[in-house]
Amino acid sequence: MYKYIFRRILLLIPVLLGVSFVVFSIMYFTPGDPAKLILGERAPADEVQALREQMGLDKPYIVRFFNFLKGAVTGDLGRSYSTKRPVTEELFARFPATLQLAAAAIVIAVCLGIPIGIISATKQYSAFDMIFMVLALVGVSMPNFWQGLMMVLLFSIVLGWLPSSGYGTFAHLIMPALTIGTSTMALIARMTRSSMLEVVRQDYIRTARAKGLSELVVINRHALKNALIPIVTVIGLQFGNLLGGAVLTETIFAWPGVGRLMVDSIRQKDFPMVQGGVLLLAITFSIVNLAVDILYAYIDPRIKAQYK
Repeated sequence: MYKYIFRRILLLIPVLLGVSFVVFSIMYFTPGDPAKLILGERAPADEVQALREQMGLDKPYIVRFFNFLKGAVTGDLGRSYSTKRPVTEELFARFPATLQLAAAAIVIAVCLGIPIGIISATKQYSAFDMIFMVLALVGVSMPNFWQGLMMVLLFSIVLGWLPSSGYGTFAHLIMPALTIGTSTMALIARMTRSSMLEVVRQDYIRTARAKGLSELVVINRHALKNALIPIVTVIGLQFGNLLGGAVLTETIFAWPGVGRLMVDSIRQKDFPMVQGGVLLLAITFSIVNLAVDILYAYIDPRIKAQYK
């Protein structure tokens, strides 16, 4: 296991290099001059040029890219063009809010999606199964930004139950978490149903029932445990996506997370902030995937035996 974890950590290096190169290239070749955005379109040309030299924007592409990599290795992602503060400080000040939102959304998705999937599998083709699979399809198909706006309209404007935007209380968390958790819940429910249907038809499940075990014991102790591998895979991937994919939701609900910060930074051509934000999310996503792979070994002993 330790060798496997070490290999996965080493593989993280080329992934982060590739992500850094792609994001840096996109930002570099995107039209617009950060110096002009900071000083204004009517700023004198000599002042714009002086600011470009001060920020290092006059250097060639390859020099700027390697300077960024050299700083990233030491934890120095540069300073934000707009706030003048270190990028690392800005990101770590915003990341807890994004982590809180993603964690709340995945808890909602898991606590609702897995039970719905289990019941749908054990009551296949029943009215419950049909209704919830249709709702799951709707949940997967519904765009998050539209759902978020509709929730603001209903629960904030019409009913007045929840605040429309902001951060700091549990009430502020409910609508954003439900918005991004709905599609994840639908995916988990569908995957749980599919995986459980494969398992409940196995011979050892029939043997467990023939031994007189209760249906609850058969489902929870025998069927669910053997159906968990694909479910855990979906949960891990979706949690990683929630950390990096809550951009629109954070913008709609004025949630002070990394996603909203990156949207603002892209508009301002804030190269260091965008590059640092993408790098942070790529590292987080890779760590989540590594944790899921390690979890496989504790769910299925056959996988753990392969590492010995």
